[in-house]
Amino acid sequence: MTTLIQVKQLSKSFGEREVLKDCSFQIRNGEKIGLVGWNGTGKTTLIKLLSGLIHADTGSVTTFPSTLRIGYLPQSTEYEVHIENELYEHGEKLLHATSALGLDRNITTERTRYGTLSGGERLKLSLAKIWANQPQFLCLDEPTNHLDMRGVNWLVSEVANFDGAAIIISHDRYFLDQTVTKIFEIEDSLLTIYEGNYTDFRKEKQRRIDQQAWDYEKQQRKINMIEKQVSKLKQWSDKAHRDAGKRDNPGERKQMGLREHERVKAKKKDNQVKSKMKRLALELSKNKMEKPKEEQKVQFDFEYSGKRGKRILEAKGLTKSFTTHTLFEKSHFYVKHGEKIGLIGENGVGKSTFIKMLMEEEEITKGSLWKSESIKIAYLSQDVDDMNDNQTALEYLNLSGWENTSRARTIFANMGMKEEKLNKPLSVTSLGEKTRVKLVHMIMQEYDVLILDEPTNHLDLPSREQLENTLTSYMGTLIIISHDRYFIEKLCDKLLVIENKRIKRVETGLGDFRGQKDKQLEPSRKEHLEKLAILETKITELLGKICIVNKESEEYAVLDRELVSVMGMKKMLKENGCAKSNNRL
Repeated sequence: MTTLIQVKQLSKSFGEREVLKDCSFQIRNGEKIGLVGWNGTGKTTLIKLLSGLIHADTGSVTTFPSTLRIGYLPQSTEYEVHIENELYEHGEKLLHATSALGLDRNITTERTRYGTLSGGERLKLSLAKIWANQPQFLCLDEPTNHLDMRGVNWLVSEVANFDGAAIIISHDRYFLDQTVTKIFEIEDSLLTIYEGNYTDFRKEKQRRIDQQAWDYEKQQRKINMIEKQVSKLKQWSDKAHRDAGKRDNPGERKQMGLREHERVKAKKKDNQVKSKMKRLALELSKNKMEKPKEEQKVQFDFEYSGKRGKRILEAKGLTKSFTTHTLFEKSHFYVKHGEKIGLIGENGVGKSTFIKMLMEEEEITKGSLWKSESIKIAYLSQDVDDMNDNQTALEYLNLSGWENTSRARTIFANMGMKEEKLNKPLSVTSLGEKTRVKLVHMIMQEYDVLILDEPTNHLDLPSREQLENTLTSYMGTLIIISHDRYFIEKLCDKLLVIENKRIKRVETGLGDFRGQKDKQLEPSRKEHLEKLAILETKITELLGKICIVNKESEEYAVLDRELVSVMGMKKMLKENGCAKSNNRL
């Protein structure tokens, strides 16, 4: 494979903080690389360096060719796409990509609707723009944030079929496992390369940690053994020196030979001590094993007030309409105390709108939405741009009393946010760190229900895994919107599904629900394959006939028109089949 990007001894600092140190690697054509690390370690900085958006302090980034077309998706909750300009420049390419992603054609052509698009719809338009530009190298920063499962499936397929190279920052384990074959990890300003997908990386990293721990303990045992030997030799040497200097009586003073013998023995012991210490120093200078760094532990400590009840939420005939369209209507469902509910559906079907209705921030068009008056609800929105960037993390929490402030500092430390970050403006924190600030704000409250809208967006992978573990043991009610398949499958055993303009309750988890959907598709899939087989047989038959007919004859023209028609039917049937496949939740 040819090299697209060559990086040599790259370093980058912001003020006194060194983000990247002496990074060297190359990216070959066709490679798909996942870039992982804790929030704030420099992942976004690295892909901005590769994209030419910022410059390194030292080192070089060389592209082959120098005019390499780079498709860059920034990490943001807002994506700027000027639709009219894009349609003029790319036309059908953009529309084809948006159609495959599940966007209505009107969304891409009616400029007036752009202000009402969901975060997922804006992201899809940005991805479609990148693909329409036909890049040779992709730099994608959190491309699955806000994407529904159809969008994720499309992106998995597109990345797999993409001929160029890609480097992808993602905290979506499913997406990384499906798309990348190499992992770059940034830790302590250094870049380490692992072969394989994310699951392979976690296994190999743990193996290296275990091996380093074993080698370190082995070396420590050897050091302790040598130090004990040296200590014993020093005791013998001190005794020999004392014996060599004794002059307790005239008889001993006459024994010059004995004193000389003790002096020689003492000197020999001294030399042995020096030799052992020299050998130990030499070995440590060449092969000193550092104690493996313990992985940061993230701890989420959600409290629960312990209030009991049966149904805490019930909808009857719930409808939400806007002037131009209806999101959902005539919906009946309920939520019981203690249930863990996943709220799923494609982008733009009204998931966030329903949550706003539940929080009384959006009006109900028709029907009713009852909730128990005794419950307290904590809501984590997917938008972190609503925070005052001039405030510090502690100012945002608006805490009173030493005990509350001390508890908040402890939780921040458990979540991997350093003390110095707490007193800096939010404007200099990453999106993942802002999400943690919001989570701490929730933790400091008492509540019965947690509503989490894309809670793993911008969280690094260790934080996602720890949040899963904590929420598994949470005794209150959870309502979770997430396109992180692993997250939903691990936590939620019930679903609220928005499809066909209805919100319906499903008494299974996501895995079983998807399995049932697949079974429903099997008969139609079989019929689809049978139709394809008939058309392919017809095409083979026509090709056989047309080969032996004179090109100038009327018969040839008839056969040619029929062949074109049948091939068009086959193409249409295949496209419809792909659309149905991509449309599965």
